[in-house]
Amino acid sequence: MLNTYTSYQLIARDIPKAIDQIESQPVVKRETDYYLANIGNVKTIDDFVNNTRLFNYAMKAYGLEDMAYAKAFMVKALKEGVSDSDSFANKLSDKRYADFVKAFNFAAYGSTATLFPSAQQGAVDKYMRQTLEENAGETNQGVRLALYFQRKAPNITNWYDVLADTALSSVVRTALGLPDAFASADIDKQAQAFEQKLDIADFKDPDKLNKFLTRFTSLWEINNPTSSAVTSVSVLFAQPTTVGISTDLMMAMQKLKF
Repeated sequence: MLNTYTSYQLIARDIPKAIDQIESQPVVKRETDYYLANIGNVKTIDDFVNNTRLFNYAMKAYGLEDMAYAKAFMVKALKEGVSDSDSFANKLSDKRYADFVKAFNFAAYGSTATLFPSAQQGAVDKYMRQTLEENAGETNQGVRLALYFQRKAPNITNWYDVLADTALSSVVRTALGLPDAFASADIDKQAQAFEQKLDIADFKDPDKLNKFLTRFTSLWEINNPTSSAVTSVSVLFAQPTTVGISTDLMMAMQKLKF
């Protein structure tokens, strides 16, 4: 099994190719074909949430799959829209909800809401990236976190956005060598600590972002060593091995200087 650093680099160096592989998976293709064939026929919020197959696809696309059961919650968000800063979705600290409502903007466009690109191919593109990240996480959560951070990084404008997202803040804490307990510190002190160590503008620079994620994946691997998934039977026949850090990981660590 490849370590965190290597696994992430193999995917990140050619995201379009990785996405193509996701698109070709039979289950993904079947669900996507159904979504594109039917989403444009949805005219109301009730139609949307009551078509579980369509709704679940859309929710997963926006990283909200775990909340697909909370239909009343989502109906309220969709009904109030996002044009009012005091709307339900806009007041939620998790910006994924506002992004979802903006993409499926029934409050603003009524029966034509699902005809916009954001509700059609835009949702499909997000679904593919989300699936890519989830699949990576099945074997290594560190790779999933790195891919997620890479996707979100260009839109990060302040440290409070990072701290409001448990996944993003986990990546930063790991890269800075901060313990998980640091997450319970005063929010302003956390933001100040991040600001002292990192320049948030660097996340918009692909080279600097890659350097940061090299640090994260390398430190993640040290804290969460990758081990091969083996059955109890294969363990009986396994030859003794020496546990250590691979050459590519050691080389990466040599470059970790901010």
